[in-house]
Amino acid sequence: MYSFMGGGLFCAWVGTILLVVATATDHWMQYRLSGTFAHQGLWRYCLGSKCYVQTESIAYWNATRAFMILSAVCATSGIIIGIMAFAQQPTFSRISRPFSAGIVFFASTLFVLLALGIYTGVTVSFLGRRFGDWRFSWSYILGWVAVLMTFFAGIFYMCAYRMHECRRLSTPH
Repeated sequence: MYSFMGGGLFCAWVGTILLVVATATDHWMQYRLSGTFAHQGLWRYCLGSKCYVQTESIAYWNATRAFMILSAVCATSGIIIGIMAFAQQPTFSRISRPFSAGIVFFASTLFVLLALGIYTGVTVSFLGRRFGDWRFSWSYILGWVAVLMTFFAGIFYMCAYRMHECRRLSTPH
């Protein structure tokens, strides 16, 4: 059980760090604009070496930002619950800490998937046509790696929960 929780906690830490870095950095998309290289993130866009705050309130950016922030909050909450799962203190009889951590990590995975799905759809259908020479960049890719890490954190915690339940049910009272 503890090896699953340890694996889950490792994936959770990595996934949360990736979520924060992906959300905060300005390299979701790179393109060439009037012969100058440019890149943009969720908060700023950069033309050459000068960066500007994105002041437009565009729905897909707001939705992507909101889902990325929700995902990071869920992942951070999952880490706290996951660390508490290691404690040998009595837990609530109805809810298991590894189970709770697993659910929170699956919610984090869902939120980051929604954020990346919205961003991908709009970028490919709208911005991809506007800029001829463009590509997704490393911040965006970190978001997809975070999807895998938070998903596997959820899997590991669910395995720990199942192992704990099997042991609990097999021991005589």
